[in-house]
This record gives sequence, structure tokens and C-alpha cells, in this order.
Amino acid sequence: MSFAARPLIAIPARFAASTSALRYAAEVNARALIEAVWRAGGEPVTLHPHAPGGRADPAEVGARLARFYGVLLPGGGDVAPGRYSAEPHASVYDVDAEQDGFDLEVAHQAMELGLPLLAICRGMQVVNVALGGTLHQDMGGPERSHRHYVHRVAVRPGTLLARATGATQVTASCYHHQRIDRVGMGLTVTARAADATVEGLELPCHRGWFVAVQWHPEDTACGDAAQRGVFGALVRAAAHTGG
Repeated sequence: MSFAARPLIAIPARFAASTSALRYAAEVNARALIEAVWRAGGEPVTLHPHAPGGRADPAEVGARLARFYGVLLPGGGDVAPGRYSAEPHASVYDVDAEQDGFDLEVAHQAMELGLPLLAICRGMQVVNVALGGTLHQDMGGPERSHRHYVHRVAVRPGTLLARATGATQVTASCYHHQRIDRVGMGLTVTARAADATVEGLELPCHRGWFVAVQWHPEDTACGDAAQRGVFGALVRAAAHTGG
């Protein structure tokens, strides 16, 4: 794909308390994630999360997304349990009301606009909550969490995820201590780990391409064709949306 033809992919920034090179608190995205989108032929664009008081303006977010051809909801801290009517577990960390409010509205607006949407780790949990689902706030302590955990994931044949990865078994690099509990309205499970953790979701009624994964495909996309394929499928869908 030529540089001029690269479809714009919106990626909400993550709030960071400190960054040594910038000297102040920052808004960031993982370099591996940005490079994976670029390598696939997309133009990654970081979005400032704006949701005063934890509530984003739907019209504003919709207008900001209107110039993009695809959306990527990346990983990050935990979603506030109150967003799915639960009391917080002691293990919940890095909750930010503005981040939650913005990410949830981005998910809603991407679905409303029919934009191709890839949701990764926290991103998958965000779309699940946006559609009325819930989360297990803690998978059972360090011995059962999927932090710094590489494992096999079974992918359901015939799904968008299977077509993107070209496989029904993938090796997934994970970093999470929460997982899907009740699946959100309209979502279907497309992948699971051996311990039954939901590792993939799709939304068949979505007008655009929609894939959500609990793992971090950007971790190994450089050397793993299956993980690279996830980003390639997003960018191809975005290019199609763009005309």
C-alpha cells in the first residue's frame, strides 16, 4: 500500500502518570502497537481522551471519528467496576474515569458508524461493558492470572478471527488479571484458553469488521504471521471502508 493510501486508524491514548523523556504526565500508546498498524499499511493516529467528569459527549466523539476509516481500542488499566454495576475488588488498578468515559463512547460510536474495530485486552473488556456485559474483576490471584503469560488459544473456525490469523490455534501473549464474565448483548465468543477464559469476541450484527481479543497481538506481530494477520485484517477492512 502506498503512503498516500494509508487509511487513518484512530487509537485512543492511554494516560501515563509520568514519562522520563517528556518530564511530565503524558498520553501514550505502545510503540509495538503503533508499529504493528503501520507495518500493516495503516496510519495510526493517537486520540486525546476527552470525557470531563467521566462522560464523553456522543456527538463530539462521533464527529471526531468521522474522518477515520478504522478504530483500535488498546490495552490499559482496569475499567471501573461501577460501569457494570459492581463493587470494586481490592485488585482493581489504574482506573481513570475520563479514560473509561472516552473509551466506552468510542466503542459506541465506532459501532454506530459501522467502522472497522479491533479491540485488544482492556479494549475487549470495554466493548463487552459497552454492550451490557460484565467482568470477573480478578482471576484468582497471581497463580491464575494471565500476566506475562504466553499460551495456546483455540479459535473457532469460520470466524473473522480465524480468517485474520489463518489458524484455529494461536500462541497468545497475555497480560491481564480480569476476564469476561457475562458476554455483552449481540457478542459471540470466538476464542477460548484452556482454562475457559474468553479470548475472542465478535459482533455479527456490526456493519463493519469487528474483532476483539483478550491477548496482545502486538507483542509478537513482528515474528508471528497469525498475530500480524490481525492488524492486516483491520487495515484491509479500513481501506475498504475508505473507498
